[in-house]
Amino acid sequence: MGVYPTSQALRIAESAGLDLVEIAPNAAPPVCRIMDYGKFKYDQAIKAKQARKNQTKIEIKEMKFRPKIDVGDYTTKKKHVLRFLDAGNKVKITIMFRGREMAHPEQGLSILERLADDLKDVAVIENQPKMEGRNMHMLIAPLPAAARKKKETEKQEGKDE
Repeated sequence: MGVYPTSQALRIAESAGLDLVEIAPNAAPPVCRIMDYGKFKYDQAIKAKQARKNQTKIEIKEMKFRPKIDVGDYTTKKKHVLRFLDAGNKVKITIMFRGREMAHPEQGLSILERLADDLKDVAVIENQPKMEGRNMHMLIAPLPAAARKKKETEKQEGKDE
């Protein structure tokens, strides 16, 4: 409608039986719209609800290993980690040391490195292995969908040759 003083804009809105709603207060001059304020609030609530609905909440799952884990247990836990990653969750891998196992942290590190190598097609290491007290931690996150598809196509091309 144009630029009006506040008092004149209020009179125009009142004569139309509507409200003067400030849309962009930081603009120079502030942008206002003549509309029904109740409808405006309702539309904003709907938009906020849709934004919350479309938002993806990333959970951090945890999988615990021991330094002397057997091959069968390792593969089972690796499958669980894969399932978590496919669901889009980040996974915190923890190696728990007990007693004299603390003297050999390299065993835990080798398990974490082996797991990272096994999962390199579907995950990326977010936090490198770190020792905290009696536990060693590593955080892995799923690869973005685009990167995962690219790796799969590279794999297929390698098999075709």
